[in-house]
Amino acid sequence: MEATISRLGAERPSDARQVRSRKALYDALLALLEEKPFDQLTIREISARADIGYATFFRHYPDKESLLSDVASEEIADLLNRASPLLLGFDGLEPSLALCRHVVQHRALWAALLTGGAAGIVRDEFIRQARVLATKATRDPPSWLPADFAVVHGAGGTIDLLAWWLAQDADFPAERIAGILDRLIIAPLGGKIAPPPTAAG
Repeated sequence: MEATISRLGAERPSDARQVRSRKALYDALLALLEEKPFDQLTIREISARADIGYATFFRHYPDKESLLSDVASEEIADLLNRASPLLLGFDGLEPSLALCRHVVQHRALWAALLTGGAAGIVRDEFIRQARVLATKATRDPPSWLPADFAVVHGAGGTIDLLAWWLAQDADFPAERIAGILDRLIIAPLGGKIAPPPTAAG
């Protein structure tokens, strides 16, 4: 069967029936993640919710983790596209606000991805894609900070903050979380704080 390569570099089916089956699996996984943690889901449950045969699942994915990685890749690519000014070196609060407002608009989805037992996989994929995006950055991190660690810290810290936010019972508005994101993660990576002291020699 002929396949095409998506913007993420993963194989995507071009056959209409396969596309429908994969979309059904995506939707089924996201719906189930709103009901229970990822580690409690079974392939049989996902297949049944998608209304496809159990064996059909394995024509698309070897395991449920691969399905989750595919779903997470798509959603993270969309989120990073909206938040790319953060990684590409733009100043100001607006990129942080755009990211947080998008998460609020899709709260059920992001809560499922980040608080339902799948956070580790989602975090790793977010960092992977952020590293790719960071190669297009117009500004380097401060000279005292290794560039790759800046990406790992920035992307990982962003995901950790979003996961914490989505797990809270208290209502923290997007504007407040955007302010925390900017002051705690984005501004320091842009060199807006003093470098750490050097060891006395």
